[in-house]
Amino acid sequence: MSGAELTERAGATGFRTALGRLPLWARLAFRDLETGLSGFAVFIGCIALGVMVITGVGALSDALRGGLAKQGEVLLGGDMTFARPHARATDAERARLSSLGRLSETATLRTMARRVDGTEQALAELKGVDGAYPLAGAVTLEGARDLGAALSGLSAAVEPVLLERLGLKIGDTVAIGEAKLTIQAKIITEPDGISDRTTFGPRVLVSLATLEKTGLVQPGTLIRWRYAASIPGGSNAAPAAFKQSAEAIKRDLPDAGFTIADRFEPSPQLARTLERLRQFLTLIGLTSLLVGGVGVANAVATFIDKRRKTIAIMKSLGAPSRLIFQVFLAEILAVAAIGIAIGLALGYLVPVVAIQGFADKLPIKAELQVTAASIATAVVYGLLVALLYALWPLGRAELVSPSVLFRDDVSGDRTRPRARIVWATFAAGALLLAFTVLSSDAKLIALSFCAGIAVIFGVFVGLGRLVPVVARRLPRSRVPELALAVGGIGAPGGLASSVLLSLGMGLSLLVAVALVDASLEDELTGRLPQNAPSYFVLDVAKSDLAGFEALVAREAPNSTLDAAPMLRGRLVAIKGTPVESIKVAPEAAWVLTGDRGLTFSAEVPAASKVVDGAWWAKDYAGEPLVSFEADLAKKLGLAVGDSVTVNVLGRNLTAKIANLREVKWDNLALNFVMVFSPNALQAAPYKLLATIMLPPGASLASEVALSKAMGKAYPAVTPIRVKDAIAQFNAILAKVLTAVRVAGGVTLVSGALVLAGALATAQRRRILDAVILKAIGVTRGRILASHLIEYGILALVAAVFATALGALAAWIAVTKVMTVGFVFSLSALAQALGLALGLVALFGGLGTLAVL
Repeated sequence: MSGAELTERAGATGFRTALGRLPLWARLAFRDLETGLSGFAVFIGCIALGVMVITGVGALSDALRGGLAKQGEVLLGGDMTFARPHARATDAERARLSSLGRLSETATLRTMARRVDGTEQALAELKGVDGAYPLAGAVTLEGARDLGAALSGLSAAVEPVLLERLGLKIGDTVAIGEAKLTIQAKIITEPDGISDRTTFGPRVLVSLATLEKTGLVQPGTLIRWRYAASIPGGSNAAPAAFKQSAEAIKRDLPDAGFTIADRFEPSPQLARTLERLRQFLTLIGLTSLLVGGVGVANAVATFIDKRRKTIAIMKSLGAPSRLIFQVFLAEILAVAAIGIAIGLALGYLVPVVAIQGFADKLPIKAELQVTAASIATAVVYGLLVALLYALWPLGRAELVSPSVLFRDDVSGDRTRPRARIVWATFAAGALLLAFTVLSSDAKLIALSFCAGIAVIFGVFVGLGRLVPVVARRLPRSRVPELALAVGGIGAPGGLASSVLLSLGMGLSLLVAVALVDASLEDELTGRLPQNAPSYFVLDVAKSDLAGFEALVAREAPNSTLDAAPMLRGRLVAIKGTPVESIKVAPEAAWVLTGDRGLTFSAEVPAASKVVDGAWWAKDYAGEPLVSFEADLAKKLGLAVGDSVTVNVLGRNLTAKIANLREVKWDNLALNFVMVFSPNALQAAPYKLLATIMLPPGASLASEVALSKAMGKAYPAVTPIRVKDAIAQFNAILAKVLTAVRVAGGVTLVSGALVLAGALATAQRRRILDAVILKAIGVTRGRILASHLIEYGILALVAAVFATALGALAAWIAVTKVMTVGFVFSLSALAQALGLALGLVALFGGLGTLAVL
């Protein structure tokens, strides 16, 4: 015997010795699994698909968050930043910020960039920078050797898209405000662009000295001043050190009102968005697992049925019921582990593919990493779903009687499992629900989602039991193919339950997404132009209002112009408590971060209604008062009589809530979360925000003419066309909905796997039926036709109910959560019908051909 053979025999002996030390149930489970995993393909596939979605979403989110953390200094433009609107830092504030380390000052505002001949203009984001900018990273340019050279004198560097819109090139001149700037370079990359703020136009970089010469920096102008600090030893500092520095700045400059960020969280808004999208897509992945769970239950039931005689033999030899349950539970968990492992492996390919194929479209450079939290989340979901669906059929295994050995024709026992198995199943469901809700920031949304899934699941389970009963009671058709089809639906062990449940949930989800998409698109592109302004105009000076109104009346007769004072301020305290110490619902947290639009008014604004408290008198001169939007006030725990503190122009202003307003935001009228009494803010320097509603039927040419006239006469104002802003929002929304559709598509694939497994399980009975039918003279064509009619009826029922349930879910989402109008799209119904009929025809047709 060779040395290799001896080594192999020794290894086998050692393995058998180790196996012999295992408990009896583990040894029996291992021996049974040695025969292979035949019949578990659908089980493994369903678990793997759901786990893949959850893992992939988590891994991609981790990769993006890892990119944020690793590139924080570059994305932020320093170790820490301090930003606020309107007010530039005072000498004392600059001195305190400079004590942290090297400081860089930038200023950003929206403006119009125009050709010097006035023929074209475009919205742009103007950014003035000092000589120290950027403290981290580098601005990559085309056409200039460095940023200093590009911005020397009256010069600018611009993003290429602005050149395309204005028909300009490097070396040409562009008019911004009162200055004419020479374009010296194209901006290829900007290190801190993503953390600066959301932009509505291409970037234009100039020096701070050039920014002053544009005439745009005026008291009250909507300009954001930002100070980046590079702290010595900052690259080695812990997050706590930056938190301490932030607290020290707040303590030393209590009225500064800076929004502070550090390299460990360079873009809180982006991080929150990524987290919210991850949680939502994880819920979609859970839906895929729940749909696939039907396949798990079917596979386990089939597995148990095939081993009924084995179980009977074990019981005849004295095996207790508990041992039977332990053996098969161990096998099912082992198979589930295989599916989870495959899902984890496939899930971690998602960020790899995304990084390789879509790196230029991702908001930041992703850093691939494996986190324990993402793996644990996917594993927990996979195991709980496997247990939820497997425990019930496993519970029946221990009830198999030894008498099965003498009764070959007995069908599977469908009695209820013992009480402990029933309670264990409920416990698995409760744990799954608790884990889903507790792991989500938006717990109410997660709970509502789970409730909706439970309702949809219950409806299709009920349909799966009702449809065969109805089919059995229908009068027999004179058309042979139709009679056979209806008889197949009503026959014991038919396909109604599996087809309806496997298709129904996935189709319901896709219909809901399609209808939400259609409703939002109609709201944004179909309804708003009829009841919304055509333009928002920023930074209209108080002294220019009369002339501006005259210009609009001359250039666009019959237009409607409204104007309101506009400042930016940041909520710093609620009822005396700093906002950093307040925990609120995620859907209201946005109002506590960053700066918000503020105004003052002697009268109740249009599209607003006071629902609590009273409006102040026109000549009110007492303590500062504020009117707060009612729904947001409720979420923040505010009531009439409470106080809020906002920082405006570097000063803290505390006002008492005099009333709460209900606001109709959907018509885009001039309205604000907070409206102050005039005596609170009218002495502050401010500009006006104006809206212009063109008359019905106004042409695009008239819009262009008005915009050019405003830009020529008032170069400091910034008109923003509402349709353009909506188009930008639509582009972002389309990307989000695409991600949801992809995840929802996986749910439908899980349903298809379940359907394929159900058809394969039913194939043995169908073969027997086909043999009998052929024996009495039924042709192959009629058998095929009857099967296709049967599948078509079931697909039609699934599609109709999926459309109804999906429409109900979409209606709740758009009218109750998003508060917009609901639109029913026939294309959504056609999509559901097409997918249902296509999948059933494909798998059913293949199964029938195999039978024939």
